[in-house]
Amino acid sequence: MRRERVVVLALDGVYPFELGIPSRILGAADGRYEVLTCSVDGLPVRTNADFGVTVEHGPEALATADTVVIAPVAPAHLSDEVPGDVLAALTHIRPGTRIVSICTGAFVLAAAGLLDGRRATTHWQVADRFRRMFPHVDLDPDVLFVDDHPYLTSAGAASGVDVCLHLVRKDHGSRLANTVARRCVVPPFRDGGQAQYIEQPVPEQGAASTAATRAWALERLGEPLTLTDLASHARMSRRTFARRFNDEVGLSPGRWLIQQRVARARHLLESSDLTVDQIAGRVGFATGASLRQHLTAAIGVSPQAYRRTFQTAR
Repeated sequence: MRRERVVVLALDGVYPFELGIPSRILGAADGRYEVLTCSVDGLPVRTNADFGVTVEHGPEALATADTVVIAPVAPAHLSDEVPGDVLAALTHIRPGTRIVSICTGAFVLAAAGLLDGRRATTHWQVADRFRRMFPHVDLDPDVLFVDDHPYLTSAGAASGVDVCLHLVRKDHGSRLANTVARRCVVPPFRDGGQAQYIEQPVPEQGAASTAATRAWALERLGEPLTLTDLASHARMSRRTFARRFNDEVGLSPGRWLIQQRVARARHLLESSDLTVDQIAGRVGFATGASLRQHLTAAIGVSPQAYRRTFQTAR
């Protein structure tokens, strides 16, 4: 079994938590990955905490990588130009190498011109700054990560876990990704986007949550659920429910339902021999054509292509 080599680039001002995510998540994938950490000069790196880290490798390790991960740095270290030593390190990366950024790591990729004309994300708190600095990048600050092959960008902090689980799922299927998630005691897939974590006004005291209705809807995805159905279950008006739902989840009820139906369809494509039309009916899409449209919009591939790639041996 060939091991994918992942090299994490640690820059001065790096966040220690995010720096360790690739090793922790990918290291739990039954030996499928070898994770190395390097710096631009092979010397210790100052973190944004009260300690530094010593790494075992210099920038030459980047030339051996199948995947490179750019770990994030504190905002004080961000610039619209790539420092000379960082740029020199990036030149070691082979053409076609998959490159992943966590949080503010997207600034490094954008400053190097690698994200021009591409869709990307970063932490919502620095989204406006990113747009001003890199207007040629299609920034989406509402999602947890973006896969615009060969570049993947993720939002703040724990979204590094999400994108690393996505790598495992993409490379080896959902079964292993779910196993890794259980081992690391994290959800295999988080609902919604990072908009749900943006600072919101404090809800009125005693305000009801939509969580129970979301759980109720997940048990009935095959039914033609409407906003009226959801609001009625939550015992709220349509307007109040829609506002509160968006505040809690970061998505409209309709968009959230589509996302859940696509996620359920992906699971069935991987784990069953049901036809596309049968799966569409089970997850609440009116036709197989509707499922194809939504799956392609969500992940860029058809149901048949997804099944060929991800279906696990049973």
